[in-house]
Amino acid sequence: MHFTRITDLSHTMYDTALKLYQISFPHHEQREKGSQEKILSDSEYHFCLIYDKAVFVGLILYWESTDFIYVEHFCILPEMRNKQYGQKALTLLMEQNKILLLEIDPPVDDISKHRKKFYERCGFVQNSFSHIHPPYHKENGGHSLLIMSCPKQISQSMFDAFNQYLKNKVMKNVFM
Repeated sequence: MHFTRITDLSHTMYDTALKLYQISFPHHEQREKGSQEKILSDSEYHFCLIYDKAVFVGLILYWESTDFIYVEHFCILPEMRNKQYGQKALTLLMEQNKILLLEIDPPVDDISKHRKKFYERCGFVQNSFSHIHPPYHKENGGHSLLIMSCPKQISQSMFDAFNQYLKNKVMKNVFM
């Protein structure tokens, strides 16, 4: 398994990857097209295709800061799910030896409960911080999410650093 990073729109797999992104996340959790295109060249942003040998199996879109990696979006092709590709992709990312952070919906229905259990099986733990993710679209408000981290819970200072990074770097110029 390996990642292939896309840094510009000319990559032959960009449109295929974008289609998977669009079917995998609700509209309010997706970047606008112009915002996604603009950040591709950012050195801290990684728009990565996930491959098993030569077979495209999913996407992992993450930001790498000095202190942590923030997984903004992560999805596996529907027909490739339940084959441990998600777990293997996260294990590959863990090899960076940095704290991994991601956000999930509160576990209130079967899908969100299943997603939380998946991340826990992969070594993530829930943090108790109250967290509102800023909106990706002007017409939306922020939404409440849980912060999960791997390999351990994070400190208040790490959460504060993440929150500032999210607001000042990840979400900077998100409205196009």
